[in-house]
Amino acid sequence: MILPGMVTNIANFGVFIDIGVKQDGLVHLSQLADEFINSPADVVHLHQYVKIKVINIDPDRERR
Repeated sequence: MILPGMVTNIANFGVFIDIGVKQDGLVHLSQLADEFINSPADVVHLHQYVKIKVINIDPDRERR
């Protein structure tokens, strides 16, 4: 599923995206680009609008 969202937080391991549900989704550093990047800030910035692809939902741990 492809969804629009907004970057709400940038961490060393990835970025958190507000996709309009209770909890923000996490995009891991390894999923941000097709090439090696040192930091998520190299490809996104805070409050940037993005389109994300949902690849996993973990309802037991309430993670998306």
